[in-house]
Amino acid sequence: MTTKRDKHSVPLSPIPAILALLEWGLAAHRSITRTRWLVPMIGVTGLLVGLGLVAFRTSNAASYLSNDPRACINCHVMIPYYASWERSSHRKVATCADCHVPHDNKLRKLWFKATDGLRHATVFTRGTYSQTLRLNPKAVPVVQRNCVRCHSHQVMSTKMGRSQYERRCWDCHREVPHGRTQSLSSSPHVRRPILPTAGIPRRQGRPSGAPRKVYRKEAP
Repeated sequence: MTTKRDKHSVPLSPIPAILALLEWGLAAHRSITRTRWLVPMIGVTGLLVGLGLVAFRTSNAASYLSNDPRACINCHVMIPYYASWERSSHRKVATCADCHVPHDNKLRKLWFKATDGLRHATVFTRGTYSQTLRLNPKAVPVVQRNCVRCHSHQVMSTKMGRSQYERRCWDCHREVPHGRTQSLSSSPHVRRPILPTAGIPRRQGRPSGAPRKVYRKEAP
């Protein structure tokens, strides 16, 4: 027995949309090949592809697919934060992605990593960031959940003081793991270990203000 709902139900299929897209692409291809715009279009396409490959290589974009903390120092403004994490106790148990990326869902993790990374690249490229970097509102609950996820055995046995405001873990633990003073000029003359190569090698390896010869690698 068929119901009224079964009579009006239409199965959804992506095949017609795919076929329509292919037909549109073939029609556009025929219209271009029959005109004088074929050679300019090939040249422009090759130029865009070449620029994209150069940008992909110089930005070390492949490193963002991993959880390696060295990917963060592709942007020079992140060097003080990388150095402070490297000298902290968190280095032995957590990476940057463990704290700054959600882990409750793989798709959500990839989406957050892509959108947040794109925002960082845009801000750092345009130079619209401040000396002291702060978490954006969408990243605050992510970091908070990761703190509780790793330290749940400690949070459950700790009695938090009553407050009318919502409290975060770093309201008390301000030195973990990057320290209280966070800026590009917070420690320009501190002697640090040589940072790993990331992106263009010649712009990495020593903090600003340090003599170049001190941080030059010796020849083997």
